[in-house]
Amino acid sequence: MKRPRYEQVCEDLINSPRRWLVTGVAGFIGSALLERLLDLGQTVVGVDNFITGHKRNLDDVLSIHPDERLQFRFIEGDLRDPAVAADAVKDVDLVLHEAALGSVPRSMKDPIASHQHNVDAYLNVLVAAKDAGVKRVVYASSSSVYGDHPGLPKVEDKIGKLLSPYAATKRTDEIYAQTFQTAYGLEMVGLRYFNVFGRRQDPDGAYAAVIPRWIKALASNKPVVIFGDGSNSRDFCYVDNVVQANILAATHEDPSVTGTVYNCGCNGRIDLKELFAMIRENLQKTHPDVADVEPVFEGPRPGDIPHSQASIEKISAALGYVPSHQVADGMAETVTWFAGRLAQK
Repeated sequence: MKRPRYEQVCEDLINSPRRWLVTGVAGFIGSALLERLLDLGQTVVGVDNFITGHKRNLDDVLSIHPDERLQFRFIEGDLRDPAVAADAVKDVDLVLHEAALGSVPRSMKDPIASHQHNVDAYLNVLVAAKDAGVKRVVYASSSSVYGDHPGLPKVEDKIGKLLSPYAATKRTDEIYAQTFQTAYGLEMVGLRYFNVFGRRQDPDGAYAAVIPRWIKALASNKPVVIFGDGSNSRDFCYVDNVVQANILAATHEDPSVTGTVYNCGCNGRIDLKELFAMIRENLQKTHPDVADVEPVFEGPRPGDIPHSQASIEKISAALGYVPSHQVADGMAETVTWFAGRLAQK
């Protein structure tokens, strides 16, 4: 049986460590990348402005890896400042760019802020990486770039009309990536994330993602709101799958895999009513009183797409990506993690 490429890559990294930059390192995806890279004995530079990331995420990772603290350098700064970007990329081999101002509803309310954080800051990172001689940048794009294209599953070369400023920022990032590779030879790989969830995802705030928000609401005996009739469906992707995709994209030795974008999902989808039931079923193991709770339905939100599902044929063939967690596996781990944290409060 052929050995999964990810296992081989992780072994190679242990034997030949690299120096990595993770932007947005205090976010839940950034901190998951930091956790795995330190686990593999890598040296990591991280940057975050704490607008959406949290110091507690860094503390959590460093409590898991107390011996690796010296292999991690943290820069508190805003990548909208070119000097911060230049400092961050200094002497690094590979860049994983996760920093962004997420949320479609947030971008509908404040498109300028979304552009500044998702395009201006990103462009600063690309210029700094080019000037510093960085080999490759892997950056986070989004399934939102598929817009109103009706096809399922979503295939990378078929996108529709964009439905939100957030989607526009991510599509702009993809265009800049293609341009920088063509014009400057900076190797670029984009990953279109499909509804990533997992440990350390923020449950609080007006723009919190649905899964941590619902877990906290259920555990706190507060109403769970579903926008629309609950039939909207998503390809929910556990964060460890995203970590795998980033490491595979950053380390593939064949430059022909660069200069493009790949879907990062699981090629499945569940609707919001099914998602609620899955969360409730997992949470009732520690909170039995949630067993009979039902969601509250409100009107749909502008900018949301009805259905999303990733074709992962391209990323599997090019990079050797094989999801380690389907949604049920990831949800069990996520709810257990959050239940443990809520019990500590």
